[in-house]
Formats: sequence, C-alpha cells, structure tokens
Amino acid sequence: MNVHHLELFYYVARHGGIMPAVRAIPYGIQQPAVSSQIAQLEEFLGTTLFQRRPFALTAEGERLFEFIQPFFANLDRMAGELQGGQARHIRIGASAIVLRDHLPEVFQAARKKFPGLKLSLREGYPAQLEELLERDEIDLAFTLIEGKPAAGMHSVTLLELSLVLLVPKDSPIRSAEELWRRDKIDEPLICLPAVESICKKFQEELQKRGVDWFPGVEASSVELIEAYAANGLGIGLSLAIPRKVPAAKVRALPLDGFPPLVIGAMWRGRKTPLIEAFLAEAQKRARLLA
Repeated sequence: MNVHHLELFYYVARHGGIMPAVRAIPYGIQQPAVSSQIAQLEEFLGTTLFQRRPFALTAEGERLFEFIQPFFANLDRMAGELQGGQARHIRIGASAIVLRDHLPEVFQAARKKFPGLKLSLREGYPAQLEELLERDEIDLAFTLIEGKPAAGMHSVTLLELSLVLLVPKDSPIRSAEELWRRDKIDEPLICLPAVESICKKFQEELQKRGVDWFPGVEASSVELIEAYAANGLGIGLSLAIPRKVPAAKVRALPLDGFPPLVIGAMWRGRKTPLIEAFLAEAQKRARLLA
C-alpha cells in the first residue's frame, strides 16, 4: 500500500474534503494530484473511501482513517521530541498589514530561541482566521478579538486601536462631526465586508447617533480602503495603526466617542512552547507600539 496515498487520505478525511485538504497539507500539491492519488488508493483497495458531495466517509473509509490517524496525527509531536522536545514549525494567520509590517520582527526574535524554525503564513479576515483555527489549519492568529472566545479557543489582548475615517488630503471635511450634522452623507463609505467587526462596531455607533450611512464600496483590505479614499472615491473606514504612515493623499479623522477595537492573539487547545514564544515576542512589540 502506498504510504503517500494514505497520507493524502488522512488529510482529506481529517479536513472534510479534497479542497480543504489541499489548503492544509504542509507542502505544495494541487487538487487534481490529490484526487488522482486518492482514486489510485481506492482502486488498489477495491472500495470507495468517501462520498464526494456532500463529503462523508464510507464505513471502509472510517475504518481506514481510524487505523492511520494516530500515526499521521502524531508525526509533528514525534519530530519535536527528536529535535530536542521542541516543535520547529508554526502556522500563523493574520491580516496583510500584520504579516508584512509586524510579524517579521516577531519571527526573527522567536527564531533565536528556535533555530531552524519553519513558518507558514495565511492571510484572512477575523472570521476566516477563527475558522482556520477551528479546522486546525493554523496554530496562532493575530486578529480582532470580539467577545468571549468559542469553546476550546483562547485569546490574549495585545493592543486597542481607534477607528478613523480617511478622507482625501484636499477634502474640505475637517471632522467626523461635520458628517453627523448633515441630513444625508453623499460620499460613499469605503469599508471591509459588513460581517467584519470594524464595520459592525461602526454601524452600531452610527445608529446611536441617528446617522444612516451604509457601505458604498466594499474592499478586501485596509490598503485598498486607503487607496480608494486617496483617489477621491469616497471616505474610508480604517484603524489608527501605530507607526503606520498614511498615504500622502489622505488625512485621518478621529472618531471621538467610538469604542476601540481589541487586537489580540488567538489559539486553539494547548499552548505549546512555540506559541508561548511567539506570544511573548508579540506582547513585547505591542508594548513598543503602544
């Protein structure tokens, strides 16, 4: 029996399908290759291991997964023991800004304690990152923390960031209060998807002030929000990120009275020594930024 085929089946069974498995496998492999090799495994065994749509293991698939799961699930732990009791690979999820501007220094400091450390990065929104943690596709997320973590999740606060509005440099608007006094705000609101915490908090506060202003442009990142605001395509909703210099063509308007958003770290289950090291370095950087 081909052990590599068994490994691929392990990831498919563990993550509930071929595409989720492709995202979780810790080396590059494409969906067609996984599908082909799983088909070869089923042909060799003479049985179907799982239904494709909707995904469900067959009785034979359940039996095979139960047999191979202890081996593949404990490979990382065994590698850590052989390397001196410390794992050497961590998967981190965060926004593009955190991954680009803040994580490199945290990684460099952690690597001094864990020589040969391997790092995997995933970009995403808070909701996406929490889902990745739930599916065990990342080990640690730096993200917005809202409310009490779900069962099995743990979090620690790193920073509190204020909401701001971004207007073009030459805009006559000098404060957010000018907008609230209007009967109608004509400028399009540029923001992240409505399901994101930054948008929900903003809309909650607008309702308290009796202001109706809904998104006119939905962007996938704060960088895009800044770029569109700089080009005069609307007013952007963003965060006052420490040490981040806004684009030369925009100004930031404080949102006085709006509660800050909490930025923190989130992980699932047991806190490993590697996670502890990253948390310690992230807390040091957060203190410097604050």
